[in-house]
Amino acid sequence: MNDVAIVSQDELVAVLRSSLYPGAKDESIRMALSYCRAAGLDPLQKPVHIVPMWDSKAAAYRDVVMPGIGLYRTQASRTGEAAGVSEPEFGPDVTEAIGGQEITFPSWCRVTVFRLLPNGATAQFTAREFWRENYAVKGGREKSIAPNAMWTKRPYGQLAKCAEAQALRKAFPELGAAPTAEEMEGKVIDGGAAEVVSSERAEPRVVEAPPAYPAEAFAANLPKWHALIDKGRSADEIIATIETKGRLTAQQKCAIRRDDNVIQGEAA
Repeated sequence: MNDVAIVSQDELVAVLRSSLYPGAKDESIRMALSYCRAAGLDPLQKPVHIVPMWDSKAAAYRDVVMPGIGLYRTQASRTGEAAGVSEPEFGPDVTEAIGGQEITFPSWCRVTVFRLLPNGATAQFTAREFWRENYAVKGGREKSIAPNAMWTKRPYGQLAKCAEAQALRKAFPELGAAPTAEEMEGKVIDGGAAEVVSSERAEPRVVEAPPAYPAEAFAANLPKWHALIDKGRSADEIIATIETKGRLTAQQKCAIRRDDNVIQGEAA
């Protein structure tokens, strides 16, 4: 953050326009910077996204700044109570013609987020999201209901992010209720505020705490995790993934972070 402070805002906007937000308007990038400044976030880590949303009243696209799933993951990990995330579970495949375009997609996706409780037990919070309720439409002036390019290319990955975001909000309500960019892409602004509402109550189930991560496996995998971090992966995200398989000690987490020198980044 110190390096960010010594450059002018115009210089920072130019850097972001040519790297993290290619093609975005300068005013939209400044809006993202204001969001980061208010929330105490480092804009160079791209904690928020600029999402073009169709404004039905203005009959034009409007840029909206929204948090990304990576920010939710990082904030949950920093509570010190994140105990991992399950692998996404998908419902049966469905093949349909939508907006004149045939696509195969999972009917639903279920993800569970685990949170460590003060008594040492682990609570699990599960969310199930349906593809038809979440997919981003091409929209625009043509009002096409066909899925956009990303949801056509990655129907499983995009839905998994939506389910994970909902589960994270259940497990960590302190994250707030703001929907993520992955959830709101392709949605329409009708003049009112958009809101993501869960159809399931956040009723935690207490399960046994996961076993400690094996020391030998930790030593063998540590160089691989460091290599992933060097390529831009988030140390906090790697830790959360590891803890779905076993509990890490504070010393092991420091080793992954290289003595707290955390390299933050958003997973693709």
